[in-house]
Amino acid sequence: MDAIMHFFEVFTSSFDLFIEGLKLTFLLSAASLVIAFIIGLIFAIFKISNIKILEWIADAYIWIVRGTPLIVQIFVLYYGLAEIILLSPFWAGTAGLAFHSGAYIAEIIRGSIQSIDKGQREAGRTLGMTQGLTMRRIILPQAFRRAVPSLGNQFIIGIKDSSLVSFIGMQELFGVASTQGSNNFDYLPYYLTVAVYYLFIVLILTVIVNQIEKKLAKSD
Repeated sequence: MDAIMHFFEVFTSSFDLFIEGLKLTFLLSAASLVIAFIIGLIFAIFKISNIKILEWIADAYIWIVRGTPLIVQIFVLYYGLAEIILLSPFWAGTAGLAFHSGAYIAEIIRGSIQSIDKGQREAGRTLGMTQGLTMRRIILPQAFRRAVPSLGNQFIIGIKDSSLVSFIGMQELFGVASTQGSNNFDYLPYYLTVAVYYLFIVLILTVIVNQIEKKLAKSD
């Protein structure tokens, strides 16, 4: 009972600090996921382009991301980019998260595009559309609809992965929990508090993704 009371005491007393961390988590996640989506779309097109050099570049990128831990990628980008250009921890963290999520989004989009029946491309070409126009007007809209569930999952994973940028000094949700825990030599209630925040965020995102899926299903 005392442990539960202590948790609620920490939860309420640190509310303002965690709200600031929550804002930073949202900003970081939103920026990285927008960039990751653009990266993913570009490399998905590389993969299906039938141009060998572009396919090799996309394969190498995805292989590197899949084969190395995210924390290593963030450290390499943060400290490696510092040798070339001085980035703030926010933009270094954003670059690391976008680099990582972009590879998985590329595979999601590629799979969705290739799941569209080839006959629809041929129909577009028969109507006089160019390959690019057929892709924009016929293939991509259908592919994005099919990709929504997987993209939703990847976005949720991206938000949880944002906790790793605390290791380069950012005070987002997990960073706040770690700092407050070390200041008070009392880690558990702060880590339980941050777990509650993440559960709440994931619950909201899950509801949003489910609603989008239902609307798309109705429009079909």
